[in-house]
Amino acid sequence: MLVSDYNYNLPEEVIAQHPPKIRGTTRLLALSRKTGEITDSHYADLADFLQPGDLIVLNDTKVMRSRVFTERKSDGHPRELVVLERHNGEVDHVMYRGKLHEGEELIVKNVETGEQTADIITIKEILGNGTATAVAARPLEEIAQDYGNVPLPPYMHRDAEKEDIERYQTVWAKDLGSAAAPTASLNMTKELIKKLENKGAQIKYLTLHVGLGTFLPIRTDNVEEHKMHSEWFQIPEDTVKAIEATKAAGHRVIAVGTTVTRTLEFWARTGKTEGEDNIFIYPGFEFKVIDALVTNFHAPKSTVLMLTAAFAGWDHLKPAYEHAVESGYKLLSYGDSMFIY
Repeated sequence: MLVSDYNYNLPEEVIAQHPPKIRGTTRLLALSRKTGEITDSHYADLADFLQPGDLIVLNDTKVMRSRVFTERKSDGHPRELVVLERHNGEVDHVMYRGKLHEGEELIVKNVETGEQTADIITIKEILGNGTATAVAARPLEEIAQDYGNVPLPPYMHRDAEKEDIERYQTVWAKDLGSAAAPTASLNMTKELIKKLENKGAQIKYLTLHVGLGTFLPIRTDNVEEHKMHSEWFQIPEDTVKAIEATKAAGHRVIAVGTTVTRTLEFWARTGKTEGEDNIFIYPGFEFKVIDALVTNFHAPKSTVLMLTAAFAGWDHLKPAYEHAVESGYKLLSYGDSMFIY
């Protein structure tokens, strides 16, 4: 199976560069995975596609302001760091630009004022591929929250602005530890959640701390040779019980986002409700938990596009993407969404 098979034309102008002015006002493309039928709708009308007894699972991770600007203590040269996602209770990995050496000390700068702070980050070990372990006098995530910026995806081609602090975050985010947002949930509002519950749907949560590996390109020609990055997850007992009861009653489990999908399908295969999740889902995969999926439009030849193709079928998904591009949908993180059922 070739990575190049999962490609489509993505014009630069259809990539959403900013969130909509009002959260939740994006469009929604509903796609039948059985017939390929496409319905144009709106995210705020998601409840129209639900049934009483449906279970909706959301990711409650919180995105860190993990883009940190520093200066080398030795010579004042600037170095940009991205504090990576939490694993097993710890945040000690960073991604960096420029050359760094083990033992090097970096003075943290305040992104808002440009001034040096009292915090110093020390590089412990160079890991390769532009990553390292690091330590400071206080937790790295605290430093990032105090002085860092929102880690927008590289395809936005801009620095984060004030609006991104609120909008590159779900309205229910609570467990700090992600280096990227679970973007399928960015347009979910408290009002919509109420509409879903009024329709008879149940809402449950899990945690998966999203890593920057989400945006990394696949560097192999063959899909099967790609090594998936690991991310830490935890599924509460009440969510597990709700899934089991929903399945037993013959109702649907609806994942909001690829992060929720991977977490649930990993649990179905391992029985683990906490730990490291490195499952790679691509066409041919047999889904054991989810029955429907709310997801954003994804970049060509990405792991998240392959997951979506595995669920919808590429023969249905590619025409849906082509329809979205031709119909003026906005794509990627701040863009419109799909409901695949």
